[in-house]
Order: sequence, then structure tokens, then C-alpha cells
Amino acid sequence: MTITLTLKEQDELHEEAEHQSLQNVEKFESISQISRQLGKGCVREIEVYPNLWLSIDDWQYHDDVRCQVPVAEHPLHFNVLLSGKRKSDYGTFGEGYTLISGGGIQPQMTEETEKFQHILGVQILMPPSMLANFFFGEDGEILPQLKMLARDNDWQKLLYLKTTPAIQGVAQQIINCPFSGITKQVYLQGKVLELMALQLAPLIADDKKLPPPRLKSKTITQLHHAREILLSRLENPPSVLELATMVGVSPRTLKRGFPELFGTTVFGYLTDRRMEYAEKLLRQGNITVTEVANQVGYSNPGHFAAAFKRRFCITPRQCLTGNKIA
Repeated sequence: MTITLTLKEQDELHEEAEHQSLQNVEKFESISQISRQLGKGCVREIEVYPNLWLSIDDWQYHDDVRCQVPVAEHPLHFNVLLSGKRKSDYGTFGEGYTLISGGGIQPQMTEETEKFQHILGVQILMPPSMLANFFFGEDGEILPQLKMLARDNDWQKLLYLKTTPAIQGVAQQIINCPFSGITKQVYLQGKVLELMALQLAPLIADDKKLPPPRLKSKTITQLHHAREILLSRLENPPSVLELATMVGVSPRTLKRGFPELFGTTVFGYLTDRRMEYAEKLLRQGNITVTEVANQVGYSNPGHFAAAFKRRFCITPRQCLTGNKIA
């Protein structure tokens, strides 16, 4: 069964559970259970610095949960999972990838978490302006390479970056912090900065890796529209030329802007979403591989099987029979 909630409904469930179970472990730390209607486990919240919070997740849902997130202002988040994965319309983090959610306007999206996954990880939450306190240039402002993470009234930047053993190690040290009291707070201050630095390393290590010039707000809105069209037409998607015409941009702008905004090409985005939907259908059972292939737009089951195996390292039939993704 899949539970579909609005963000407001999900927050209300968690607030109710927090009200019933909140414990203050330290002056700067609390722990609360997640809603029993959704699953079991807890969330620890620690104020590491004023206005900079560390959240440690250790829980699992007993049903697939889909959360519909509206357009809203969004702070800066750094996310690392040691187990489990979480999906949105823009990508998946966990299982080899971390997520940096930049500050700015968060677009409408759907977030999904599968049942019985042990979600274990850390999240750092802070106002985007605080980046200037830790990662600043000669002028005292945020490093130019990181300004895309503090967009204020513009669309936020989402970065799905490959994890490293160093990132995983620091996240584990945060979760297993051996100290208490003020020593714990000071220890976590250092570890939080270390984790942010490791996640940001690919962006600040080499000026040649700077992102391309930012897209205009109108173009970003048009690209979001293009993405919505692809999501609604997985079985029969338009061509790049047709899609560009439908949203009012040139094919060149569509092909250039999609990787900048979504981290992959139009075709790559379409394929990823098709494969994720296909995996979900196969896990539900009571369906054939050929039927799944047709539902995600593949008339040739062999081509579908090859694409699925490239994405998940198992065949569709293995997925249908319950094999876990490598």
C-alpha cells in the first residue's frame, strides 16, 4: 500500500508524534519518535550553532510513503544517508549519492520513501547566508563557487553528488558521537564543518568546475514545465523538438538547460524516471515484464531489459522475483 500525503499532512503527523514523545536529552538536543501511523524509529535534533541544526534520522516506514511538496522557500540542507534511499522527481540520494539542497525557492515535487527501508543518516539545516561564516572569499562573502546555493528568491539548486568513504566515515562519527554535554556540542561543530567541506569539495576544489551561467527565471520555469510534461508522458514522450515547442524554448536551450537544472540530459532524465517507475511496478508484482516495458514506453522488451540492468545491475525478471538492487 502507498500512503500519499501533502507536506502539511506529513508535518502534522510528525508534530503530533513529537508532542507525545519529545525528550530533551541535552540543553541543545532533543529526540522524538516518528508517527506510529507511518512507521517506527526516531529523529534527533541538535542545535550545533545558533540557527544551524543537525538532524539524525533512524527510522523506517511500514508502507510506501509519497509526499507532495508545494512550491515554498527552502533553507540550505546537506544530506547523507548511510542506509536506505529517498527519491524525488529530481533524483535519488542514498545508495552512493548525497544531496545538497540549496537555499531558494523549492519547486513543486513528489518525494517517495519505500517501506521497510532502514533510513539512517544525517541532515544539516542552515540559512544560506551562514555559508559566508565558513566558506568565504577574500571579500568576506560566500565563495563564488557556492553562491548558487544561496539563491534567495530564485529557484533552488539541487546537487546529487557521489558519496565518498570520507563522507560516510564522518557521518558515522556524528551518529556515534561518544561525548555528552558541551564536549559533545563542540565535537559536533567540528564534524558538521568537516562533513560540509567534504560534500562541497567537488565544487570548490577547481575553478574549472564552476557551474555555467545561471538560467533566466523564465527559462527555468519553462524547463520545469518540460519536466512535468515528461513525467506525465513516460509511455509516449514528445521528441526534443516537440517538447521545446510545447514549452516555448529553442531545442538548444532545452538541451543546454536541462543538464544545468536537473543534472542530466532530457533523454537521461526520461530514462531515469522510466526505470524508477518500472522498478516500482515490478516490486508490486502481479504484472509481467512485457507489461511493465509497455507502461514505461518500451515496445521492445529486450531494449527495456538492457536499460533496466544498466540502471539497477539486475534484470527486470530478477526484480520481479524479489531480488534486491545491487
